Amino acid sequence: MEAFIEYLLMVVYFLSFFFVVFWLITFVSDPGTPKARRMARFPEVTVAVPAYNEEAHIQETLRSIINLDYPKEKLEIIIINDGSADRTKEKAEDFIRENPEYRITLLNQTNKGKGAAMNNALSKAKGDFFVCLDADSFADPDALQKIIPQFSRGKDVAAVLPCLKIRKGNNFLQKMQRYEYIVNMFYKEMMSKLDCIRVTPGPFSVYRKKVLQKLGGFDEHNLTEDLEIALRFQKNNYKIVQTMETNVTTVPPKTLKGLIRQRNRWYKGSLLNTLRYKEMIFSRKFGDFGMIEMPITLFSGTMVLAIIFSLIYHLLKPVFARIHQFNLVGFDPSAIWISIQNWFVNFHVLDLNFILISLAIIMSVASI
Repeated sequence: MEAFIEYLLMVVYFLSFFFVVFWLITFVSDPGTPKARRMARFPEVTVAVPAYNEEAHIQETLRSIINLDYPKEKLEIIIINDGSADRTKEKAEDFIRENPEYRITLLNQTNKGKGAAMNNALSKAKGDFFVCLDADSFADPDALQKIIPQFSRGKDVAAVLPCLKIRKGNNFLQKMQRYEYIVNMFYKEMMSKLDCIRVTPGPFSVYRKKVLQKLGGFDEHNLTEDLEIALRFQKNNYKIVQTMETNVTTVPPKTLKGLIRQRNRWYKGSLLNTLRYKEMIFSRKFGDFGMIEMPITLFSGTMVLAIIFSLIYHLLKPVFARIHQFNLVGFDPSAIWISIQNWFVNFHVLDLNFILISLAIIMSVASI
């Protein structure tokens, strides 16, 4: 059993090293997304803001939209109040009254979820481009000026994404999420170079509306509708572009409970949607996305579980072995303390498995 686990860890370490080197080579060898050109014309854009119990941030989110460096006559804003139980509706109505010069529509619906809210807005959108902005996220003023020109790269570009960052938080958990997002953006830039992006997140993802409507809009019964629509784009050979020229910030969970709830939804949605589109895994028809990204998504969780169970096994194995020995000779509680003392006396540094320890240290440093 121990030999099997060691071989399994070797495979995990090899695959991890392989992909680290692979992404670094991609980063160095590919010039990346070209910078946006100055806009000669301004197509009409619809920004949809789905909101459920977002009274704390919705007005600030809406203010970031009207502060966009974009002609107001070309900007349409649709707020979807998804059955909020707080003062989200009143806050939105106040904002509309205070800014009559902007085309802002408020749609009220019973709580049906974000996918249904987005489809509701999509059915009424007049813009050539359809933008999703979560009601706790805030776009930089140059967001549309930097994103819209990227669609000129080809009619097969279905969505363009900004650089998503965490708004600076006060507690340790929020600060850790901020660094996590920065690393994740580096990874998404690498995936964009290979046309391997697998999610179009809620904070200011910009869609070509015709493509979105052609594919039937958002899946209203999906845990992660933003991930599912991205997989649908990939399956239908559309491209998703990641640009790092403009930023959008979002408010992270403040508590461990909130973070666990968020990640539980993300991980379940990722696994379920990967299995839903399993025909893309190792399929050359879908290029690097099928040969690289889909397998990584499927097996990364397996590799993490392998490392966790290996750690548990190596920690508990000597404990159970010692308990078994106690049972053979007749259990004596004082023998536990004697055993611990003997272990320290007889311990020698050469007893350690330096290969596994060295690999673990290197992987830990690389991860940090």
